[in-house]
Amino acid sequence: MHTTVGIIGGGPAGLLLARLLHRAGIDCVVLESRDRAYVEQRQRAGILEQATVDALREAGAARRLDAEGLVHDGIELRWDGRAHRIDFRSLADGRRVWVYAQTEVVKDLIALQLADGAPLYFGARVTAVEGADTDRPTVHYTHEGRNVELTCDYVVGCDGFHGVTRTAVPADVRRTYERVYPYSWLGILADVPPSCDELIYAHSPRGFALHSMRSPEVSRLYLQVPNGTDPADWPDTRIWDELDARFAVEGDWKLRRGPITSRSVLPMRSSVTEPMRYGRVLLAGDAAHIVPPTGAKGLNLAAADVVVLARALVRQQRTGSADLLDAYSDTCLRRVWRAEHFSYFMTTTLHTDPEQSGFDTRLQISQLDRIATSPNAAAELAQNYAGLPLP
Repeated sequence: MHTTVGIIGGGPAGLLLARLLHRAGIDCVVLESRDRAYVEQRQRAGILEQATVDALREAGAARRLDAEGLVHDGIELRWDGRAHRIDFRSLADGRRVWVYAQTEVVKDLIALQLADGAPLYFGARVTAVEGADTDRPTVHYTHEGRNVELTCDYVVGCDGFHGVTRTAVPADVRRTYERVYPYSWLGILADVPPSCDELIYAHSPRGFALHSMRSPEVSRLYLQVPNGTDPADWPDTRIWDELDARFAVEGDWKLRRGPITSRSVLPMRSSVTEPMRYGRVLLAGDAAHIVPPTGAKGLNLAAADVVVLARALVRQQRTGSADLLDAYSDTCLRRVWRAEHFSYFMTTTLHTDPEQSGFDTRLQISQLDRIATSPNAAAELAQNYAGLPLP
């Protein structure tokens, strides 16, 4: 079997790329190792930047997003019992963000793909990618008990950090830069209406806390916890009491409590693999970069990658020019490192490092005070959070 673009990974990056290529008349095949039910239930990001929403609209995949997504024009920072709102509309050139869970994005893209898109195979486990430096790389995979070979003009790896595609880039060419943080997040879903209209990011001597949401009826909340934490050690009452303490603010604001339906621990790390292209193999999304979730950048970076890549592939197909493909890695990495820096800034400003001193804490407070008093500092945060425009 042969296709123009073989896409490994049926998460949001792979599915969005397939949708954009299909609408441009470029044939592709998507291979996803898990079954459909698993893919549609993976709990991941929930904040979409303006550019991501625009890309989903361009792909014809925003009908439910536009009907059900929650539009947010800012976030709230809390520290020392104070609260300060960052207004995106005035500080980020009118850009805003949407609360719409990655699970819903994936469901929407899968439904479109199966209805009228390119082939999408679930349970297709890729075992190797060969010939990256040739004009016809080959993807080896197993599906329904058969060994299959798929030859491609291009292979795009959207299969995550532990996927096969990264290893198609030779070790002497591949460079990976990483940072592991000394804390994790305990994340919960609760059947209770959110206690806020916009996300709350809280700095506290007890550790970081984040109040987010999935819908007007479901709250999503996070607590900073030590690495290696067992979620079973956190019963419901302990979680709500700790959230109450970390969100404490002057005034009559009150945290609503409700049944916790799921809990999990999320390690925090940063990672960037360079280059994002080797020969006819290209990396996108988590296969190339990982950010801590504090800056809400993971899904949005993946979407930016595939929008840039789709434009490059369309240009190559229609004009024969490979200039955008040749620039793909450098174009994406400029945005990736900007997002890595912003995510690092948000993470280290708001979290309490187990080893930090009182001096370190005072520096964090000083930075938060500056954001609250300096229009320039507030604008930089707002513009990065709402998402930089695509090139």
